[in-house]
Amino acid sequence: MRKEKRQENYGIVLDFLSHGHVSSRNRTAVAQVLGEEYLVLLEVIPKKGVFLKPGDKVYIGPDKRDKIHHVAGRINYDILTETAKIELESIINKIVDEKEQKFVEFFNTCGPVSTRLHTIEILPGIGKKHMIDILQERRIKPFESFEDIKKRVKLIPDPKQAIIKRIFQELQEKDKYRLFVG
Repeated sequence: MRKEKRQENYGIVLDFLSHGHVSSRNRTAVAQVLGEEYLVLLEVIPKKGVFLKPGDKVYIGPDKRDKIHHVAGRINYDILTETAKIELESIINKIVDEKEQKFVEFFNTCGPVSTRLHTIEILPGIGKKHMIDILQERRIKPFESFEDIKKRVKLIPDPKQAIIKRIFQELQEKDKYRLFVG
C-alpha cells in the first residue's frame, strides 16, 4: 500500500531574515513558516526583491509561486528564531480558531492508541475520567464546538487550549505520538 504524500500549499510567515542566518556564509534571504494544513515548520527562500513580514500567508505549493522561490526544507523548533517562536503562539491560536470544526471533529472521531491508552488522553490535562465522559457524550450526540464540549463534559480543561498545548508539544518533538503535526 502506497502512502499518500502530504504537502503544504500555504504557509504563514513566522520570521523573515532578509540577510539570511547570521551563522550562514550564504547571505540569501530566508523565511521561517508554519504550514497551514499540516502545521509543519519549514524554511523557504523568497524570490529576489520580495520582503515578507510575520503573519503573511504565502503560497508554497508545487505550482506557480508568486513570492517564494523554493522550499528549503523542514526545520526543528529549536532552529526557530526568537521572533518566530513568539509569532508561533498567535499563529497557532488563529489556525485553531479558523479550523475549530476540524479539531472538534477530532473529539468526535478519535479512537484508542492501544488497549491501555486512548488518543484523547494524549491531550494535556485530559485523563481517564474526562476521556470516559467525552466518549459517553459523543455517543449521545457529536460535539459541535469547543464551547459544546465544555458545556457537556464537567470540569474539562479548555479543549482549545489543550489542542494548542498539544500542537506545541508535537512541534517541540516532546512525544512520539503525532495527532496534529504532519
